[in-house]
Amino acid sequence: MKPLTKAEEQIMQTIWRLEKAFLKDIVEAQPEPRPHSNTVATIIKILVDKGFVGIHPIGRVHEYYPVVSKEAYSSRSIRTLVDGYFEGSFSDAVSFMVKQKDISVKELELLLQQIKQTKK
Repeated sequence: MKPLTKAEEQIMQTIWRLEKAFLKDIVEAQPEPRPHSNTVATIIKILVDKGFVGIHPIGRVHEYYPVVSKEAYSSRSIRTLVDGYFEGSFSDAVSFMVKQKDISVKELELLLQQIKQTKK
C-alpha cells in the first residue's frame, strides 16, 4: 500500500466519510477555502491509480467509492510510524506519548481494559 500525501489523505478522509460520492459532493465536503474541482479531480485520479478509490460510471459522471478501508490504511500508517520512529515497539510509542503528556492515565487504563477484553 502506497503512502498518501496530505492532500490525498484529506480527499480520502472525505470519501471514507461519504462512502460513495460524486466529484461535486467531494468538493463541497472540503473545508473552506475549498480547492478547485479540477484539483480534487486530479487527486481522485491519483487515488484511483494508487488503488485507494474505485469508480462506478453512471451515465456521463462517475461515482467514487473507497477500495481501501480507513481501518486498513490507519493500521498500515500506525505500523509504519512505530517501525520508523520506535523500532517496531508499540510500548515505546505509548511511553513516548505518556512522556509528552499526549495520553492520560485514564486513557491508558481504558486501553488496558480493551486489551484484556480482546484477549478473552
